[in-house]
Amino acid sequence: MHTKGVTHIPPNPNSSSPNASGPGDKFDDEDFPAYSMGRAAELLGVTQAFLRSLDTAKLITPLRSEGGHRRYSRYQLRIAARARELIDQGTPIEAACRIIILEDQLAEAQRLNTELRQAQQHSGQAEPPADTTD
Repeated sequence: MHTKGVTHIPPNPNSSSPNASGPGDKFDDEDFPAYSMGRAAELLGVTQAFLRSLDTAKLITPLRSEGGHRRYSRYQLRIAARARELIDQGTPIEAACRIIILEDQLAEAQRLNTELRQAQQHSGQAEPPADTTD
C-alpha cells in the first residue's frame, strides 16, 4: 500500500503463523501483538506520539485490541527502534521510513536468494554462470 511515498512493511516473513496453535506458541511469534502502546513506548524510550506518527506514516500499523487500543509486536518494535535511530541522526521521518522499507526489501531479497541457492545445491543443479560482461 502506498501513501505519501511510504510503503507499509508487511509482517515478518520469518515468524511463526499468527494463528499459533497454543498459548505457549505466541511467545515465539514475532508478529503477536503483545505490547500496549505505553509499554512499547517505554521499551523503546520514545513517546506514544512517536509511535502514532509511525502509524500515520504507514511504516507500521499496529493491531487493535477488542477495546480499540493499539498493540505492537516484537517485529514492529524493531522497526520502530530503527526509525528512532535514523530520526535521532537527523533523518526526516519520511526518509527514515523509506530507508527502513528498502532495508526490509533488501533483507527479504537476500533471504530468498539464499533459499534458492540452497535448493539448487540440494537438487544438484549447477549454479548459473556469473555475468562476466563489462
